[in-house]
Amino acid sequence: MRGIFVSAGFIAAWVVASVTTALAETSKPTGDTLRAVEERGLRAVPLDRLQSMLTEPAVAADGPVQLSRSWVDAQPKASGNAHWRCLSEALYFEARGETVKGQFAVAEVIMNRVKSARFPGNVCGVINQGTGRKYQCQFTYTCDGYPERISEPRAWDRVSKIARAVLDGRAPELTEGATHYHTTAVRPRWSRVYTHTASIGVHRFYRHTFRTASNN
Repeated sequence: MRGIFVSAGFIAAWVVASVTTALAETSKPTGDTLRAVEERGLRAVPLDRLQSMLTEPAVAADGPVQLSRSWVDAQPKASGNAHWRCLSEALYFEARGETVKGQFAVAEVIMNRVKSARFPGNVCGVINQGTGRKYQCQFTYTCDGYPERISEPRAWDRVSKIARAVLDGRAPELTEGATHYHTTAVRPRWSRVYTHTASIGVHRFYRHTFRTASNN
């Protein structure tokens, strides 16, 4: 929107300059005179230039990631393999009500787990770890007994694009290496011993606190 305000200001300045010139030639300007001068000033700006000044620039689909819905909506429809699908589902069921930044942060936790030797080495393995074992699943939606139905197409479209950007290595770092998170509505026991790294939206993020021989 800033570009629109700047352009509008440029147009206004152009019109004012035209009005000033015309008024210098008129001893007693009237309302009709002022309107005529405004019209003359606007007609002096080529139509294509006026349109370009008043059109908000499009968000480049291949540009840097921006943590906004407008950026996500400008991305092409996403697709991918099973791991893309797993990540998209995790974002949909765990964070579809979050901000775009919050959704990227949740995805980052999953990818941090993939990189850690403490968890399975691929996206679907991380997300489905413990599924089927009582109180052992890592992501609640995978073992809450409810079927995973995608009932909000727009939310799915957005999280699938975020998953694509994350898997493509385009996402910014947001959580300082977090491997765990919880909502602000709960406080699990592990949150008292892990290192808190970030708070984004309704989630708090943590990474493991490793003990060494010197601090045991």
